[in-house]
Amino acid sequence: MFELKCHRVVLVVVAVFITFISCPTFAANAGGISLPGLEIRSVGQGLDAANSVRLLLALTVLSLAPAILISMTAFTRIIIVLSLLRHAMGMQETPPNTVLISLALFLTLFTMSPALKEANQTGFEPYLQGKISTEQAMERGFKPFREFMVKQTREEDLALMVDISHSPQPRTIDDISNVQLIPAFMLSELRAAFQIGFMVFLPFLLVDLIVSAILMGLGMMMVPPMTISLPIKLLMFVLIDGWNILIRALLGTFH
Repeated sequence: MFELKCHRVVLVVVAVFITFISCPTFAANAGGISLPGLEIRSVGQGLDAANSVRLLLALTVLSLAPAILISMTAFTRIIIVLSLLRHAMGMQETPPNTVLISLALFLTLFTMSPALKEANQTGFEPYLQGKISTEQAMERGFKPFREFMVKQTREEDLALMVDISHSPQPRTIDDISNVQLIPAFMLSELRAAFQIGFMVFLPFLLVDLIVSAILMGLGMMMVPPMTISLPIKLLMFVLIDGWNILIRALLGTFH
């Protein structure tokens, strides 16, 4: 909440500053003002008002970056699977959240690299060169992410979002709005993450059951099974190179 308030304050301050330096009174009296690397000109002298809009759009995108990362990329599935792995092993705080999030960010970068490259080549670079407008840049930049979400989204989840929004049935994928596609994609990602997490839980659950049965057979009722099973699960996970197997299989689920 504090971070969100700070972003809003920054946007307001930048907007006020841009409005102030763009007014004719300030521009008329700014002839003697010289700042390193900053040239202040009035609108009548050639200042492009679109630059102010671009700056505000850039700040807005930066403020919404965490939401975009969670709702439109592979990050959700990856971080949930890694968190379920930690719970399956019986460790609540190891590895720490910062380690899991950092690893999930890099894996997300590898997964989304084709979409990012296409968005940069078709949208961002032409926009910086002035070849396309802001609207065209946003449309071209969003298209690769939309195609990625469509590939990962189930038809049942899309149909659910269409029914909830009380919208007419779409005939093609292009008829589905982003407001319907994004939550449907998130539902599909949650379902896929839980399916993978269930498969991750099975071998660790088997170890817990075996250890509990052995302790019960030996009459060691007062010994917590977790005390014995945790080192065994850690050793088993390391011996089979579990991190390599899990990450390779997890990234292989994206098509």
